Amino acid sequence: MDWEYIDLHAKQWVMEAGDKIRNSFDKTLNIQTKSNPNDLVTNLDKEIEQFFINKIRNTFPYHKILGEEGYGDAVSNLDGVVWIIDPIDGTMNFIHQQRNFAISLGVYENGIGKIGIIYDVAHGELYHAISGKGAFMNDIELPPLNKVTVKESIIALNATWLLENHRIDHNLLIPLVKEARGTRSYGTAALEMVFVATGRVDAYISMRLSPWDVAGGTVIIEELGGVVTNIRGNKLDFLSKDSLLVAKPGLHQTIMNDYLKQGKW
Repeated sequence: MDWEYIDLHAKQWVMEAGDKIRNSFDKTLNIQTKSNPNDLVTNLDKEIEQFFINKIRNTFPYHKILGEEGYGDAVSNLDGVVWIIDPIDGTMNFIHQQRNFAISLGVYENGIGKIGIIYDVAHGELYHAISGKGAFMNDIELPPLNKVTVKESIIALNATWLLENHRIDHNLLIPLVKEARGTRSYGTAALEMVFVATGRVDAYISMRLSPWDVAGGTVIIEELGGVVTNIRGNKLDFLSKDSLLVAKPGLHQTIMNDYLKQGKW
């Protein structure tokens, strides 16, 4: 498989999609809700996903497509080559702020991540990696991730998980937050993973994400020596929703052992 050839096309399409999104900034969006009033989708989410699907099917007709808006294939397994796409990750931010959102794309072969691309459209930052060939921001190669302690770390974490909720015992995370240097929440899993990759934050924790939220970022993080699992420490299942713990090496194990493993899942 010529991954560099596939990567070249993927990056070109992501940049074209970014231009389409930027050109929409002064237009009225048709906004709908999905599963709940805070789960928003715009006409642009749908148009961008369809743009990718048309490009992929015309160029790589034997590849499968798993997309957030449901225009791809009914993917029941990860056999062969599968593109996992979120046309706009952080739709609420896109609608309210026109920043803090990203295009996220991962290309997997038999369940193994081969290409990861995340495009921060508002800032013109293209994060990309081919497995085994390094990770980059635009043309700048990103250095491997270094170990840090909890006391030195900034952790990306939605405040929801520090309040009583039905997904996790919030008491597990309160000591972690108290010991960490600080916390942040950006409202976009793709960029929060990228921020771990670049060292802007040191770990990211979330309780419920979909495959398209994390597929691209996983390839980039793992290429830099970071660790990506669910909060039980297991590998992610890219066919269903799951929790997420992304962290620098060493820090991931510390969070698992000292905080999360105390919970009964």
